[in-house]
Amino acid sequence: MEQLPIGPGTQVTLNFALMLEDQTEIDSNFDQSPVTFSVGDGNVLAGFERHLFGLTAGEEREFAVPPEDGFGQPNPNNVQTVKRSSFGPEELSEGLVCSFADAEGGELPGVITSFDDKWVTVDFNHPLAGRTILFKVKIHNVVVAEVH
Repeated sequence: MEQLPIGPGTQVTLNFALMLEDQTEIDSNFDQSPVTFSVGDGNVLAGFERHLFGLTAGEEREFAVPPEDGFGQPNPNNVQTVKRSSFGPEELSEGLVCSFADAEGGELPGVITSFDDKWVTVDFNHPLAGRTILFKVKIHNVVVAEVH
C-alpha cells in the first residue's frame, strides 16, 4: 500500500527539534513521545508546515524557515516605554521576561531591554522574530485527518 504524503487534510505524528542557525537548540521532543497535529489547524507555523508537504512516514528532514515564514521580522512599534513606577519594587534586569495584560485581558510577555529610575523599555516582539529557525523532523505517521 502506498504511503500517504503530508498535505492538506492529513494528520501528522512527528518528533521535532527547533534550533537557531548556530545549532543552539531551542526546543525538542526527540527524547519524548511524538506530537500529532492536523495540517492547517493553526497549531504549527504555516512556514514549517509547508516544508513537511510530500513527506511520508519514516522520513527525516532538516530545513530552515526564514523569519518571513516563521516568527516574522521585529516590529519597532512592539517596543514600548513604560513608567518605572508601574513595576513596583521588584528588581529589574535586562533580559527579564515580564507578563503584561493585553487589550483583551490575556497575557502578553515582554522582555526588558533597558531601564533607569523613571522608564523601562520593553520589547513585545516574539523572542525569535528576525531569526532563521532550523527544524529537524522525523515523521512517524501520516493519516487522513478526522473531519469535525
